Amino acid sequence: MTKIRASDGKALGTFNVGTAPGWMAFDGANIWVTTALTQGNGSVHKIRASDGKVLGTFTVGPYPITVAFDGANVWVVNGGSGATGSVSKLRTSDGKVLGTFTVGNSPTGITFDGANMWIANRGDGTVSKLRASDGKNLGTFAVGGLPYGVAFDGTNIWVSGDPNTVELRASDGAIVGKYSNQNGTGVAFDGANIWVAVTFENSVNKM
Repeated sequence: MTKIRASDGKALGTFNVGTAPGWMAFDGANIWVTTALTQGNGSVHKIRASDGKVLGTFTVGPYPITVAFDGANVWVVNGGSGATGSVSKLRTSDGKVLGTFTVGNSPTGITFDGANMWIANRGDGTVSKLRASDGKNLGTFAVGGLPYGVAFDGTNIWVSGDPNTVELRASDGAIVGKYSNQNGTGVAFDGANIWVAVTFENSVNKM
């Protein structure tokens, strides 16, 4: 993984974290990154942001894909093609697994809305809402198609995917908008707008 200075994009260092590093999250002091060579063999690494030192490597699975921080703990999505997935909640201080909770098929993206975790289940066209405090499933909401990434804009949840990007009301999971955005993958909120990466068009859409 490479550390890049935000002000000008200068590379400040490259750090070895293992095979096939994937998504990352920041906990206020450290970077957490998943690595997974094959299904059934994966870890999440805790990296000190100041100097890239590996502070811990923790086994999760069966196939860690994405990671998110809820303000106290780190959540890792355990996916796998065609399989019922789960998410694991890890204590940031030592990587101890505090719980593993079932979600939908082939989960991918995850985000935190201030109280709950939202997970896109690519294998069954749904999104799961879990209470962050205890992992209780608060609802599973159909969005259709192939959901991929998830972002929170302060009010609503945005789910990228194919053939649409779907906007859900965070309070109850109701669909409040669908926007044609085929093959949407990564999604992020900049404080005012939603940005969606569109893989096969080699572009990014601003919404």
